[in-house]
Amino acid sequence: MGEGDAIWAPSVLPYSTLSTLSHHPQPHFGRKMESKVSEGGLNVTLTIRLLMHGKEVGSIIGKKGETVKKMREESGARINISEGNCPERIVTITGPTDAIFKAFAMIAYKFEEDIINSMSNSPATSKPPVTLRLVVPASQCGSLIGKGGSKIKEIRESTGAQVQVAGDMLPNSTERAVTISGTPDAIIQCVKQICVVMLESPPKGATIPYRPKPASTPVIFAGGQAYTIQGQYAIPHPDLIGCIIGRQGTKINEIRQMSGAQIKIANATEGSSERQITITGTPANISLAQYLINARLTSEVTGMGAL
Repeated sequence: MGEGDAIWAPSVLPYSTLSTLSHHPQPHFGRKMESKVSEGGLNVTLTIRLLMHGKEVGSIIGKKGETVKKMREESGARINISEGNCPERIVTITGPTDAIFKAFAMIAYKFEEDIINSMSNSPATSKPPVTLRLVVPASQCGSLIGKGGSKIKEIRESTGAQVQVAGDMLPNSTERAVTISGTPDAIIQCVKQICVVMLESPPKGATIPYRPKPASTPVIFAGGQAYTIQGQYAIPHPDLIGCIIGRQGTKINEIRQMSGAQIKIANATEGSSERQITITGTPANISLAQYLINARLTSEVTGMGAL
């Protein structure tokens, strides 16, 4: 974790307001529970994170940022979008629960509008459902699924939305993706119920948030030379072979073991700092070794420290 990477946890405050919920566990969150959530009895600040593709984010931002501006103003929620050089982006929605539901409703209806518009140009007759991906701390997923899947089944049945919790955590994080699909109304009801579960069971321990990786690796390895990409230019870097080999070969041995590939590093030719790296093995082993070498270089060049 680099400097300034705060460990993120949903800001569910103040906890005391939740006691009304905890002392009266209701087997079924019906209308009563929802009205309580949205009518201020439970109006606590909550943070919900969404994982979106670039195209979806473009739709939410709108021309010159008009759509997201309107969403912020009308919902009263804070809507933040992560940097743009990644194929995936995180959209963070923070605010009182009723503001969050309004923002979600606007996003769900915008996505439906996009689906309808795309269908007018295609021969498809059945309308695909709206799909949103939430990013939820893994420590809260158990409560969302419930004993033997009882909670998630109840949410599916009472809202009509499809809900799926990913089995694996998102890379380099302690969060999981929760995919919700259905009509905008079903999605809104489903998000309300998920919010109730998240408020009732705050995350345990520290959460390492998922951060999407940039589309291009900032370091390219060619002919034994490392290059960083800055805009349209490739900037050569001094010979970084040392960071790949590591002290007494510890790093290179790690990469060999993890990838299962054979890696040979030739001695430097006279008058040159370049050293040839030869990787042999199955295509999968080779690509994994290349990825690990690039990751080592990236961490050195960008000053991220040891990976």
